Amino acid sequence: MNEGRTVFAQLMDWMPKYEFSKCVKKYRGNYHVRALPCYEQFLVMAFAQLTYRESLRAIAACLEALGHRLYHAGIRSAVAKSTLADANEKRSWKIFADFAHLLIQEAVELYTGEEFGKELNQVAYALDSTTIDLCLSLFPWAKFRKHKAAIKLHTLLDLRCCIPTLVIITSGKVHEVNILDQLACEAGAFYVMDRGYLDFTRLHSIHRQGAFFVTRTKKRFNFQRRYSRSISKRRGVRFDQTIVLKGFYAQQDYPDILRRIGYIDRLTGKKLVFLTNNFAKPALTIALLYKSRWQIELFFKWIKQHLRIKAFYGTSENAVKTQIWIAISVYVLVAIIKKRLHLPHSLYTILQILSVTLFEKTPILQTLSQPNITQKTTDDEKQLYFQDFLTGQ
Repeated sequence: MNEGRTVFAQLMDWMPKYEFSKCVKKYRGNYHVRALPCYEQFLVMAFAQLTYRESLRAIAACLEALGHRLYHAGIRSAVAKSTLADANEKRSWKIFADFAHLLIQEAVELYTGEEFGKELNQVAYALDSTTIDLCLSLFPWAKFRKHKAAIKLHTLLDLRCCIPTLVIITSGKVHEVNILDQLACEAGAFYVMDRGYLDFTRLHSIHRQGAFFVTRTKKRFNFQRRYSRSISKRRGVRFDQTIVLKGFYAQQDYPDILRRIGYIDRLTGKKLVFLTNNFAKPALTIALLYKSRWQIELFFKWIKQHLRIKAFYGTSENAVKTQIWIAISVYVLVAIIKKRLHLPHSLYTILQILSVTLFEKTPILQTLSQPNITQKTTDDEKQLYFQDFLTGQ
């Protein structure tokens, strides 16, 4: 690439601008806009995400200091604090939501075929939600409890690449299990959920669609054992049973057989019991597949720490959703670049490098693939690899 261009400009070259323009046109995002069109708004908000700016005032001050370098990065308008606030307030968040889903689709296609585990060749997803607390006096539209406001990010995470394939933003009042009604399941795929999603009517819907689920049982769980399979307790499996539900209404909700697996965690000594409709995979694989659900918890922790989705630049619903969807777009865009450029570093390392090199005039591949960068892997990052779980390491 041209060494005269900034890293930020080269980064945005990977952005499918034609697809973005179609999203803008669909919602008439640039209608009667005199300053800061939607594309430049996206660039400014991406800059704020990548450099960890904390307020609109900080964004405007930093951009003003960059001077003429902004023009070559694609930001042609002067960015005033009020202009950016108005853009986030008035431009439909659906523009950035649709664009994020286009990037997600591209990323998923890139990571298709990625090795996931020695004993599991199907696609596996983790479904969960995270709550972002808000101040009720500033965000009255997101009322959660009497003195509290919050929004929820309901996320379906592809466990092969830790990329969210579905994100639904709701108020804090919406229960997680309701999201199953909006889930179009992929036949043959695994959906891993905690016991907050234990609703047998909805689980049977997943079963009828030809997909598999893995979840935990609750303490009061009425069932009848049909028979037990032989197991080896060396790896932590306690039992492997075929069961049916007891009770008139429970049998109406889920009339088919289920598989109940007991497992004891060797590290914590905690006893866990899982339910699944898959009878083909070994019991240990099912147990450790559920353990991989921790990746979505790490994903939520990671984006809250490294993307600006806890402190918001605006207080309206539109501004909040705009910021969240642009943050997700930046995350997925970096994941796409990592794959296409075959970069050896983690997304965390890449984002840290970008935060201090955005406006240097060096080739982006040279910037992001320095061989002398020491990459320290934390305990959390180690858990992001499912292969470790399946090999029992």
